[in-house]
Amino acid sequence: MDAELIKGQDLKKVAPVFGQLSFDDHEQVVFCYDKETGLKAIIGIHDTTLGPALGGTRMWNYESEWEALNDVLRLSRGMTFKSAITGLDLGGGKAVIIGDAKTQKTPELMRRFGKFVDSLSGKYITAEDVGMATEDMDTVREVTKHVTGISESLGGSGNPSPVTGYGVFMGMKAAAKFKLGVDTLKGIKVLVQGIGNVGETVVKHIREEGGEVFITDINKERLEEVANKYGAKIFEGDDIYTADVEIYSPCALGATVNDETINKLKAKVIAGAANNQLAEEEKHGQMLLDKGIVYAPDFLINAGGVINVYGELKGFKREEVMEKTENIYNTTLEILKTAEENKMTTQKAAMKIAQERIDKRKNEK
Repeated sequence: MDAELIKGQDLKKVAPVFGQLSFDDHEQVVFCYDKETGLKAIIGIHDTTLGPALGGTRMWNYESEWEALNDVLRLSRGMTFKSAITGLDLGGGKAVIIGDAKTQKTPELMRRFGKFVDSLSGKYITAEDVGMATEDMDTVREVTKHVTGISESLGGSGNPSPVTGYGVFMGMKAAAKFKLGVDTLKGIKVLVQGIGNVGETVVKHIREEGGEVFITDINKERLEEVANKYGAKIFEGDDIYTADVEIYSPCALGATVNDETINKLKAKVIAGAANNQLAEEEKHGQMLLDKGIVYAPDFLINAGGVINVYGELKGFKREEVMEKTENIYNTTLEILKTAEENKMTTQKAAMKIAQERIDKRKNEK
């Protein structure tokens, strides 16, 4: 199951799709191109055993198409296990649009992308991700019904980021309970890396509970804004991975937990919103276990967003969505205990539970 992260130049050494290390029995990979709008997108559909593949669309200025393909394969695979372990009747999918979201994203481009989504007849349902906003999903909704996370005024659930952030917070509390023996984060030092919409929500909840938060981000203006708003501290050190904190919370892009950073980490717990935090699942999961660092599996604790948009599809009330998201605490604690009892990594324990649910559904069919 391991989907190893490899650099763009190394991808050329293997077959374009089927031979990629990130290709993990994906059902379908769709390459989308439109000359008039400049759209270059890839839709990855990993597994639809449990239901239609749902996952957000990310717009990113990738260095190469190889890098974009690697990303969409890893992300779509992650969505399969995220939905499975959360108990949702959804499969795993994801889409990436190659380009600068600030300068190249247009309504015409989003509508053209929406038509490609529509051509899949509901096998893939899109939503927002990095580089996207609720209004972009509203634009996609003009040409396809296979989209979630649209504005509340249009009957949708709006921005899923607050729910995602709340789920990460609940997973973080469970990991802190397991490793540190505390019922609240009061007085606990947490470093949050990346303070976009989800990261900000994580900061908000930690501060409301009395935790001490250090924040870091490439956007300096955003740092000042969030620091002033919640009383967080801007991390001033040279290396965030050596910060003297109990919890490291990666909430930006993935693969920040790797050979180099694990050896530096002083934190006792890793719990964040970023997808694919382990650069190599098996290797780095084991390194964390050997070092005594508790890792709250990312695809579990950042599942609040998919719970939110699933609720939109099923017509759940807000209270039911938040109740399901809050249950991430119990599931996280269960997985951490299972991993300890079976002397395995938390990533492997979570994957095992998710895969068993998928296999059971396959057998039922």
